[in-house]
Amino acid sequence: MLDIKFIRQNSEEVKEGLRKRNFDIEIIDKIISLDERRRHVLKELEEGKAEINRKSKGMPAASEIEDLKKVKEKIKILESELELVEKDLNENLYQLPNLPLPDVPVGKSERDNKVLYEVGERPKFSAKGGSAAGGNFEPKKHYELGESLDIIDTKRAAKVSGSRFGYIKGFAAQLEFVLTQFVLSILTSEKELKKIAKKINKNYSPKPFIPVIPPVLIKPEVFKKMARLNEEDKEERYYIPKDDLYLIGSAEHTLGPMHMGEIIDEKDLPIRYIGFSASFRRESGSYGKDVRGIMRVHQFNKLEMESFSAPEDSIKEQDFFVAIQEYLMQKLEIPYRVVIISTGDMGKPDARQIDIEAWMPGSGEYRETHTADLMTDYQARRLNTRLRRKNGDLEFVHMNDATAFAERTILAILENYQQKDGSIKIPKVLKRYF
Repeated sequence: MLDIKFIRQNSEEVKEGLRKRNFDIEIIDKIISLDERRRHVLKELEEGKAEINRKSKGMPAASEIEDLKKVKEKIKILESELELVEKDLNENLYQLPNLPLPDVPVGKSERDNKVLYEVGERPKFSAKGGSAAGGNFEPKKHYELGESLDIIDTKRAAKVSGSRFGYIKGFAAQLEFVLTQFVLSILTSEKELKKIAKKINKNYSPKPFIPVIPPVLIKPEVFKKMARLNEEDKEERYYIPKDDLYLIGSAEHTLGPMHMGEIIDEKDLPIRYIGFSASFRRESGSYGKDVRGIMRVHQFNKLEMESFSAPEDSIKEQDFFVAIQEYLMQKLEIPYRVVIISTGDMGKPDARQIDIEAWMPGSGEYRETHTADLMTDYQARRLNTRLRRKNGDLEFVHMNDATAFAERTILAILENYQQKDGSIKIPKVLKRYF
């Protein structure tokens, strides 16, 4: 949620940010009008209460008692009006997306995303061989490899659960467990993180991540505070009416509210979590896309990074998260590219979103495997998660989340490390885990 004081004092700047996000700017005038009414009612309430305090001292005359009754009745009316105005104001504030940072490309859709750079050499499936594959053959797609090796089974899953589900078996299941261990070994190691943090700033904090297995069910009101449950989002979520709970779409949905309503001491920041959970998505807007295999499914497992930092560190924290993602991909020797997402494609609470897309030789294209989202204080303001400065001042923390590992990484390994005989070569960095 945006700061109402900031909106009031910088209305044109806010409108410009909303234009970049293709959002109707007329709502700002409505919000400012509601805020003016709210402040006017508050002023009248304060004056009324002050009048009661003055006239209640000592023994008021009969005429003053009658006046007090009228003031008290007026206060009740004002309190009811204030409740309605604040509700209307908050509902409108909740509709606003976060404002994009200056370096975010302005656009209408994913077509306006900007590739920043590419890293790694794509494997050559030719007579000369390559970094991961050897021999002259046509590379297969992940679902073809999964079927031939009997490690991904979507046909049986369809009988049991329906379309867009899969059984991950044998080597693929082992690979998921191994990747989880590999990622945790990096993110819980101050020594490893120090090497990555130096790329951001020589004195940047290498504080390790705390592993968490979070709940996969969340209350609707908390989901809304995370800005992940507006009317459009509901089409993407799985809802359990009997318990009035939603299944999460990613671990950060329940990691982010961990410190809801709390005050964190500045000395304890940054707080970093690495959460492992199942994720559930309807994929309601993906009809006809990625119908084969497990590229786009209703359920998958994921390791997600979440952090709480001081406002002045939040951009560096996102850069640090992206550096971690790149470090992991480089260790796995998977070619990738880094993409900054346009204003028309990034999530509502994001001020900046950066994706990593892995090269998938089976389809001959890059596909998104990692996302890093910087929310500034947008979520923290809704959650009322604050920090206490050393001088005692209170302000909202800034929040970041990012993918550390999702099952799409398995698909990138299968396609990039496939061999002519149909087998899969194990990445060097993972061999010790097998």
